[in-house]
Amino acid sequence: MAFHVMLVPTLGCPSDCKYCWSSEEGSPVMGVDIIKETVEWLKNFREEPVTFTFHGGEPLLAGYDFFLEALPLLANELSHLKPAFALQTNLWNMTPELARLFKEYNIPIGSSLDGPEELNDLQRGKGYYQRTMKGYEIAREEDLQVSFISTFTSYSIQYKEDIFNFFLENGLNLKLHPALPSLRDENPEKWALSSEEYGELLIYLLDQYLEHMDEIELKNIDHLCKCVFIRRGVVCTFVDCMGDTFAVGPDGSIYPCYRFVGMPEYVMGNVQDHPSMDDLAQSDAWKLLHDFKDYVDTECKKCSYIKFCRGGCPYNALSINEKTGKAEINGVDPHCTAYKMIFKEITKRATKEMLGSGMGMIQGVSDNNPQTKRGIMSIMLKQS
Repeated sequence: MAFHVMLVPTLGCPSDCKYCWSSEEGSPVMGVDIIKETVEWLKNFREEPVTFTFHGGEPLLAGYDFFLEALPLLANELSHLKPAFALQTNLWNMTPELARLFKEYNIPIGSSLDGPEELNDLQRGKGYYQRTMKGYEIAREEDLQVSFISTFTSYSIQYKEDIFNFFLENGLNLKLHPALPSLRDENPEKWALSSEEYGELLIYLLDQYLEHMDEIELKNIDHLCKCVFIRRGVVCTFVDCMGDTFAVGPDGSIYPCYRFVGMPEYVMGNVQDHPSMDDLAQSDAWKLLHDFKDYVDTECKKCSYIKFCRGGCPYNALSINEKTGKAEINGVDPHCTAYKMIFKEITKRATKEMLGSGMGMIQGVSDNNPQTKRGIMSIMLKQS
């Protein structure tokens, strides 16, 4: 099974998004020495293919020379792992030189826009939109694949139609995130989207996607439909990610996921020590997240969607005990209601289509008849 290593060169970021929990002023910047140690760690760590995602903070703050040296080290020294790469960036520091380098390594780019300029800058800071779009144009000049994450908040949810139409009309592919409470935030609920609102949003976007599949890619809906179709999760939110996802912070510390980077209590080891899987499994963070898996197996065993939901994201499920100040598991992902809403809707529509077609021809798969309305199976059978 493939595994995923998120490389976080810094938690520093030049933008100031109001709901952000993954940036930190004054964060150090990773040196190439940590990349070299990461290579040595992974040479004999696992034999499956690996994907490296550069994340942050803002990873491009590491600079061109860092990526110029890091990418060939990872690609060549770990060629037996068939490494693939990805990058999540606000694009502010994108340059033609970086774009050409990323094109050489076939790196897809993920960036962030919350919708039209006025709405986006209200949530992400004045000037964010223009700076990101400038970087986007540089990336597109080198024919890089760029997709956007739109974070829906308790404020922006009321403009869901405007946001979807913005991406549609500008030919931008979309992945959405609900604003989440953070373990780092003293006022975590301010921007957070309720689970019911998130579920309604997903159903709305499902309807829009069925109408506009030729014009836009909606990754969340693709993933959710695939989950139902193959009866297992296809993204980290809906699988037992523990032990298959790791994050490396600027100083080489190893965490269960990029969301924990910079929080000492979740360090599992350090790449400079070249830990084995057994070594990492001795850490408190590893044990805590495996407690989540056990909790799901017990509490969700009667749920119709357990095989392809797995309780959602364990980070989302963590809560801080006010008495001890420590994280603990006492529930599943708080967006459980939303997941049930969308999985139920997809399952209901797919069943209706299959029964209506006599278990034979799948309604809406063919595009030859423009009068045929696409059905849910057209998303389930869509090639990735």
